[in-house]
Amino acid sequence: MKPVVLLAGLLALAPLAVADPLDPLIAEYESYVVAGDPGEAAREAGLAPTRWGHVRKPDVAARAAKARALLDEIEAAETSRTVDAAILKRLLTEEISAETFDTARIPFTGDWGFQAAPVFAAMRLRIQSEADADAWVQRLNDVPRYFAENRVNMARGITTGWTAYTDPLATTRAQIEAQIVDDPATSELYAPFLSLPDTITPEAAARLKADGLVAAANAIQAYRDTARFIDLTYAPAARKEAGIARLPGGREAYAAAVDLHTAGAGHTPEEIHAIGLTEVARIRAEMDTVIAETGFEGSFAAFQAFLRSDPQFYPHSDTELMDKAKEITSRIDAILPLYFGHLPSLGYTVDPVPLSIAPGYTTGRYVQGDPREARKGSYLVNTYALEQRPLYELPALSAHESVPGHHLQISIGQEMEGQPRFRQDYYATAFGEGWGLYAERIAGEAGVYQTPYERFGALSMEMWRACRLVADTGLHWYGWTREEAEACFFDNSALAPLNIQTEVTRYIGWPGQATAYKIGELKIRSLRAEAEAALGDKFDIRAFHDVVLGQGAVPLDVLDAQVKAWIAAQTAS
Repeated sequence: MKPVVLLAGLLALAPLAVADPLDPLIAEYESYVVAGDPGEAAREAGLAPTRWGHVRKPDVAARAAKARALLDEIEAAETSRTVDAAILKRLLTEEISAETFDTARIPFTGDWGFQAAPVFAAMRLRIQSEADADAWVQRLNDVPRYFAENRVNMARGITTGWTAYTDPLATTRAQIEAQIVDDPATSELYAPFLSLPDTITPEAAARLKADGLVAAANAIQAYRDTARFIDLTYAPAARKEAGIARLPGGREAYAAAVDLHTAGAGHTPEEIHAIGLTEVARIRAEMDTVIAETGFEGSFAAFQAFLRSDPQFYPHSDTELMDKAKEITSRIDAILPLYFGHLPSLGYTVDPVPLSIAPGYTTGRYVQGDPREARKGSYLVNTYALEQRPLYELPALSAHESVPGHHLQISIGQEMEGQPRFRQDYYATAFGEGWGLYAERIAGEAGVYQTPYERFGALSMEMWRACRLVADTGLHWYGWTREEAEACFFDNSALAPLNIQTEVTRYIGWPGQATAYKIGELKIRSLRAEAEAALGDKFDIRAFHDVVLGQGAVPLDVLDAQVKAWIAAQTAS
């Protein structure tokens, strides 16, 4: 009998592969996402989005009900796809939590929110066809409806005692004001029509630009209406305390937010506060050592004043700052193969933060790309108030936001093969931000920090994240004032005053998110130490990093299990 015939016979007798019980639930979840996200629905159809999502309370409640039903099914499923199940549970719990605590009542954080979404969409948009341009016209014309729904939610916040604090509100109000221009042709929202491709005929281009002007004017009017609502109705009702600790259900909402953002770490707010204090003390001791290396004679406060005031540490132009950021990322790119066996194909750019939102925006941020659309990621550098942008912090910031930080981690996840879309797009805050902070440590190990001042800057950035644990829990659990929250940063870091003020505004407006960075980084460092101790000479830093990033973003408890399984396998081999 020929071997091939025998093989065929065996295949015929073999039982058919049985689908995992989670498979149909994944399909159900993906349909759920598309139904609630017009942008995702358009991308799935290969089209440009024409509208924004609905944020009305009944819509949120309906989605939460579907999420609860799907969550029950996933929890009951006997599946071997444990990582998929763990992530789906987290995603659905987030949807449910948003409805439970009615988070839509405060739809902005100080540097992000509904008011910024159209601006960023315009910035990222590259019109390739007449259909793309028509889609943007429709999306601009949908801005009034989208903003009106958010105003209704904000009004409900007034009646239920859940409003924003004055600082995030003021920053948001300034971002709105920046979009109110008399001539829509000068608006950032109209900018995509200024670079239509040559494939669009002159006649079509003229029509699209005319339609675009009308649509931009409609969107600008929505900004005017929102500004008027804030000034006359919302601002007088803004809450008087910085944190949410004393709002109705505030502590419960904060505990849920901490659990969401720390993604499986299992710490209470009290434990996180204590961890923060311990880390502040440790980092401060390391800072003192670096100060001694510089030969500086004087107190810690005097050294801080020196760093915050000496012109040698600050860029003199936007161009100098951007060129320095590009030079740093180029150097880091060159050392990546020493630390990673697998690198993403997707590239990234280094760009300035849009001027209209720069005053209240964080010092740097990564905006992810999309391999499916061949759209590169973007490392945004804030060029506003150059006297507040110290160059000694730029290497650590660049490592965090670009490579080996967010761009590397997110792009590897996006490019995973054989994984469902939700796995490729999942972002666990503690994993992603913890990796970003850990990436700053890799940069230090690789010699990216070339002077004691840059090493101090990296420690200052780490202190920033340690103080976040103290300040965030202080604000939203213990009821601290803004000044009490800022004290840790002013007393222990070299962060510029504007950066401290901007960041604390963000923590006030986004409860719990700031706790993720240090908690995630400490978990990754702990797992690395465990691997180094167990494997000794067999420890391979490239293999360790590939294991950490290889399955995309995951909750911290899942990461713990993955790395320990790898350690066990390496030990046994």
